[in-house]
Amino acid sequence: MSKLTRQQLILQLIETGSIASQEDLRRSLARHGHRVTQATLSRDIHGLGLIKTANGYALPAQAVTDPSLPSAQRLVREFVLSVREAQNQLVLKTSVGSAQPVAAALDAEAWEEMLGSIAGDDTILIICEDKQDAERLARRIREMLA
Repeated sequence: MSKLTRQQLILQLIETGSIASQEDLRRSLARHGHRVTQATLSRDIHGLGLIKTANGYALPAQAVTDPSLPSAQRLVREFVLSVREAQNQLVLKTSVGSAQPVAAALDAEAWEEMLGSIAGDDTILIICEDKQDAERLARRIREMLA
């Protein structure tokens, strides 16, 4: 099983049920025919940016509403390296491994200019309805960088 396939399954398991521990996650993966080590699970949990909550593991976007988590402004200021516009899209470059938490924090802001985002390891693609929305959102993010 590829890393991408395994991580997609982990995300599905987290979204559809309560995964309280790494052992619960390991068992759920095994039920789907995927045997993994604890070390691999730890790396996947860290790589996906999953957060441990009182109810088990949660996706970053679900956890961003927790006031104890860093704000979008703080994450942008600390991890975003550049913002580039491309018609109705923005491409944000981040520090390695930081794109997903930054994207989750930006998604949680629920800005009307932002239709959605896709985050890789160090790049975030943000889709806006039109070029004007992309320009407004780029200005807003650049202000956070200042």
